[in-house]
Amino acid sequence: MKTTWKKLLAVMVMVFILVLTAVPALADQAPAAASAVEQAENATGSKAMAAAISIGAAACACAIAMGIAIAKSADGIARQPEAEGKIRTTLMLGLVFIETVAIYALIVAVLIVFVL
Repeated sequence: MKTTWKKLLAVMVMVFILVLTAVPALADQAPAAASAVEQAENATGSKAMAAAISIGAAACACAIAMGIAIAKSADGIARQPEAEGKIRTTLMLGLVFIETVAIYALIVAVLIVFVL
């Protein structure tokens, strides 16, 4: 039962993040009466919002994941001190993969701002 709520919460958070990143793209369509300068300013603001939300969400998710991983590894080392080396190696590899997600989000944010 406990894991069901966690899965539901994770799905809700992902949907919320997708909605937040989609809103600036949908808001990019300015009325026809707006000048070209106003449309460019609206597009720039929307891009900045999308980039900020994407990197912020990724940073929060990575921080939570790293905290959980570190807590579980500390718990594992406390239970079996003789397995410290293997646990630490696995922890470092996992932290590298988690940090990779944050770097990918940063690349996506930079692409949103400068390419789109």
